[in-house]
Amino acid sequence: MPAKPNEDTHHSLSRRGFITTVGAGAAGAVALGGEALADPAHTEAAATATAEPALLATPADRFGRIFPELPPFVPADDRRRAALIDMGKPGGILDARDNLAAGPVALVADLTLSANNRNHDLAAGFSAGLTFVGQFLDHDMTFDQTSQLGIPVAPEASPNSRTPAFDLDSVYGAGPSGSPNLYQSDRIKLRIESGGLFEDVPRNANGSAIISDPRNDENMMISGLQAAFILAHNRTVDDLRAAGTPQAQLFERARQLVTWHYQWIILTEILPHFVGQDMVNDIRNNGRRWYRPEPGPAFIPVEFQGAAYRFGHSMVRPSYRANRTGDVGGNPATGAPQFFGMIFDPAGEGQPDPVDLRGGARARRRFIGWETFFDFGGDMTQHARPTKRIDTKISTPLFNLPLGAIGAGAQPPTSLAQRNLLRHVTWGIPAGQRIAQTIGAPMLHLQELAHYGVALENQTPLWYYVLAEAERLQDGLRLGPTGGRIVGEVFIGLLQLDPRSFLVVQPGWRPTFPTQVPGTFKMTDLLRYARVDPVSRGA
Repeated sequence: MPAKPNEDTHHSLSRRGFITTVGAGAAGAVALGGEALADPAHTEAAATATAEPALLATPADRFGRIFPELPPFVPADDRRRAALIDMGKPGGILDARDNLAAGPVALVADLTLSANNRNHDLAAGFSAGLTFVGQFLDHDMTFDQTSQLGIPVAPEASPNSRTPAFDLDSVYGAGPSGSPNLYQSDRIKLRIESGGLFEDVPRNANGSAIISDPRNDENMMISGLQAAFILAHNRTVDDLRAAGTPQAQLFERARQLVTWHYQWIILTEILPHFVGQDMVNDIRNNGRRWYRPEPGPAFIPVEFQGAAYRFGHSMVRPSYRANRTGDVGGNPATGAPQFFGMIFDPAGEGQPDPVDLRGGARARRRFIGWETFFDFGGDMTQHARPTKRIDTKISTPLFNLPLGAIGAGAQPPTSLAQRNLLRHVTWGIPAGQRIAQTIGAPMLHLQELAHYGVALENQTPLWYYVLAEAERLQDGLRLGPTGGRIVGEVFIGLLQLDPRSFLVVQPGWRPTFPTQVPGTFKMTDLLRYARVDPVSRGA
């Protein structure tokens, strides 16, 4: 189906009852009946033609820029690199200094052990799983495998190995024909295995996951999400088959159903948590002002990939309870039969069943009890735990990542904060203040960086600036005006510029999978549909 221009008119568009209501649309698209998405006042707005189009469009398979006219935040010299490395070092300005010696159980139960690392508001929906949904989304739209930290390179010269769309290519790969190793023998359902008690992604003999994106096995939580989407797809296939859908149409119809429900969750649940509903409404009603790739295709900008969207690293907790029942026979002193672990722990390196929550391993206890990560309501609410706030404090385990969590062939630094900051040099990302000034947001002076003597207080790396802005202007509850504008416009833009998204194919569509609250569809509903929720598991 050709894309419909529905937004941002200074360029033209160029990118790409439940089962019984499914019908085939043009070019194999599936059109689903449903109520209107929103009232007329909340339809997608057309932006006014206020900006000159770029002379050369950024290709969809490359990175690009939102603010090409702005210079890098600092010169790429050794003095500035040294300052960035110091900012991101263990024990440095960004380190929350969690008391890791207390162990993973105490770090969940005793807030005084993470006094610098504030919890988010669980009652407002900021449960611990939100962090990993954000990571899952990142892996669905961006994968840089070629640039080198701290070595300047043009974004347009760097391939993006993911499609710049929320299309679940991280789950489906290149489809049954292009990625047959991901699929069962019928080439319709995705492969799924068992970890001994509950589901696990398929694995090779060495424990490595057989999935489209290896990063989706970085930790147990994102691996669990990968498995949940696989199970949701496979259940959709079963339901479609039972409803009489022709065999030749099963895969594409199931993929579209799952993808559209996923896109709905992004637009109506995840993005409002990240940027606030007011920002979402403003962008949808008044149009995108800065992320405007048309007439070229959608692409991933480095201001987003290398900086603003990395705000989620601040939301990671030092430790989690993976599940409440899996560690049968374990040490009660470490929480058994509950399975607690650090997000990463050097002691887990090389262990067949690591003490931490890294991925790449299979054992009976290595599954996710989602009631800790999302609020399923009722008696399950007592088990949910919050994410951390969006601020300038990063959980201490993230300053000593295992190289396997960074990626194949990864080299130091192992501090995630140092890696994030050096990426600003790689991409030549503008200062947070310059972007804030450009978009008309308040500019922050960050005096805590003045002692470096290289003007970082006024020419601040965008990632740090976005965290500081959220901390100071929003009390860490959501992104501020600069970070929120970048993240919001890219998210909504990717949905509006994807010719297969529900916003383009059928903007009045509503979810058709079962839901707890009519008219909504949330991440907990998808987990129920995949049958990985606590009730389905007999919790």
